[in-house]
Amino acid sequence: MSTERGSHSNYRRTLGTTALTAVGLGSIIGSGWLFGAERAAVLAGPAAIFAWVIGAVVALTIALTYTELGSMFPKAGGMVRYGQFSHGSLAGYMAAWANWIAIVSVIPGEATASIQYMSSWKFDWAGKLFDGKELTGTGLAAASVLVVFYFFLNWFAITLFAKTNNAITVFKVVVPALTAGALIFAHFDTSNIGSAHGGFAPNGWSAVFSAVAVAGIVWAFNGFQSPLNMAAEARNPGKSLPKAVVGSILIALVIYIALQVAFLMAVPAADLSGGWNTLAYKSPLADLSITWGLNWLALLLYADAFISPSGTGMIYAATTSRMIHGVQENGHLPKVFGKVDPKTGVPRPALLLNLAISFVFLAVFRGWGSIAEIVGVATVISYITGPVAVMSLRRIAPDMKRPVKLKAMPVIAPIAMIFGSLVMYWARWPLTGKVIFIMAIGLPIWAWYELRKPWAELKPHLKAGAWMVVYLLVMAFVSYAGGKEFGGKGYLPEGVDIVVVVLIALAFYVWGVRSAWRNPTLVEVEKEIAAAAETGEPEEPELAKTK
Repeated sequence: MSTERGSHSNYRRTLGTTALTAVGLGSIIGSGWLFGAERAAVLAGPAAIFAWVIGAVVALTIALTYTELGSMFPKAGGMVRYGQFSHGSLAGYMAAWANWIAIVSVIPGEATASIQYMSSWKFDWAGKLFDGKELTGTGLAAASVLVVFYFFLNWFAITLFAKTNNAITVFKVVVPALTAGALIFAHFDTSNIGSAHGGFAPNGWSAVFSAVAVAGIVWAFNGFQSPLNMAAEARNPGKSLPKAVVGSILIALVIYIALQVAFLMAVPAADLSGGWNTLAYKSPLADLSITWGLNWLALLLYADAFISPSGTGMIYAATTSRMIHGVQENGHLPKVFGKVDPKTGVPRPALLLNLAISFVFLAVFRGWGSIAEIVGVATVISYITGPVAVMSLRRIAPDMKRPVKLKAMPVIAPIAMIFGSLVMYWARWPLTGKVIFIMAIGLPIWAWYELRKPWAELKPHLKAGAWMVVYLLVMAFVSYAGGKEFGGKGYLPEGVDIVVVVLIALAFYVWGVRSAWRNPTLVEVEKEIAAAAETGEPEEPELAKTK
C-alpha cells in the first residue's frame, strides 16, 4: 500500500448524496446572498438578474468537467490534484495554488460578512466594528473569533461536521427564500427598472459581465467544488458527486434570482435619485426590511448573518484542509500536512495551517467586497484546469474507469474554457493583473521542491506546464490592452476584444490538451486502481469505481 493510500484510509466514507448536496449548497449560500444582490445591482442595475444566470451557466459548464474528474479520483482535495494527474508538477501546482487561494480566502470573507452585518445593529459598540469600507480593529478581533469557531467545529470528526452542516443548510435555504418572499410582498415597485433610473442596464452590458466576476457571483457559485474536495468521504462518489454538484448550483440559482428581484423592487425610489451605483447599504437586505416595517425579518437576517456565513466558513475550513492534504500529496508541502488523525478522520495539521493563513487574509483584506474580488478572479484561474484535464485524461488514459462520462464532453470542455477566460477578462484590469501576480508569488514554493530534481526528470513537467504559464501572461496582456469598459487601454475595439479572448481560450485549450503526458503521478494512481480491483474491494477502494 502506498503512503498516499494509507493516509486516505483514515478518512470516513460517510457522506451520501444528501450530505454532499448540503455541502455544495451550504458553500454556495454563504455571505454572497447577504451582499451579492446589492453589489450586483450597483454595477449592473436591474440587469444584474442576468449576471446571476450567466454566473450559474459558467459554473455549471465548468462543474460538468469536474464531475467526471471527481468520480474518477474520489480523493481528498480533489480540485488541487487533477492538473497534477494530467500535466505533472508545474501545471498541477499552479492550478492547486490558484484554487487554494480562492478557497482559503473565503473563510475570513465569511467572518467579515458576519461582522459587517453586525455593525448595523442599533448599539454604539456595534457601529464601531465597521467604518463603511473595512473592519476596524475591534471588528477584526470579532471576525478572528468567528474564524477560530469555524475550525473548532472541524477539529473532532467528519460526522460532527456533516450533522452540523445539514442542520445549518436547511436554515440557510429557508431564510433566503423567506426573505425574498417577504420583501416582494411588502414592496414591489416595478418603476425601479424604468428609464427614470437609467433603464434596465444603466451601465451597459459590459457592467453585467463584470458583475459576474467581481460582485460576488463567482464567489457564490464557486461552492460547487466543495463536494469534490470531500470526495474521499463520499459513500458512492460515482453517483453522488454529479448529483450534489449540479443540484446545488440549480437550487442556489433559483434562490439568488428571487433575492435579486426582491432587492431591485424593494429599494425606495428616493435611494435611487443618484442612480443604482450610489447605493451603499451596510446591511442591504436588513436595511430594506426595516424600511418597509419588516422588523421581524431584520432580526432574522441579523441572526442569519452569523449562521449562513458561519456554515459556509465551516465547510471551507473542512475542504481547504483536504486541499492542503492534496497539495502535500502532490509533493509541494512537508509530509506533516498529509497526516490524517486515525480516530477522527480529520487532517488536523492542515487545519492549523489554513487557520494561520486565514488570519493573514483577514488582516490584509478587511472588507467583504475586496475579498470577493480576489476570490472571483483566483477561482476562474483555477477553473481552467478542469476542461483541459478532463479531455487530456481521455487522450492519455482512455482505459481508466469513469463512473461519470458525458458524451458531450468534447463540446462542453472547450466551451467551459471559453467561459472561464471571458470571466477572467470581465474582471477588469488591473484586478486581473493583481491576481495573476498573486499566482506568481506561489512559484518559489514549487521551485523549492522541483528545481532540485535532475534536468531530465524536471524537463517534461516544464514542457507540459508551459501552456498555463503563457496563458496567464497572455490573458494579463489582453486585459491590459482590452476595451476601456473592462478597465483596459482600449487598444482592442469593443466586440473585437471578446473575439480575441475566445480565440485565445480555444488556442490554449488545444495546446493544453496536447501537452498532457503520462507523468509519474498518473501512473501511480493507475496502479492504485489496479491494486484495489485485484483485492476485491469495490465499495471503498482508494480510487476505484464505486457500485
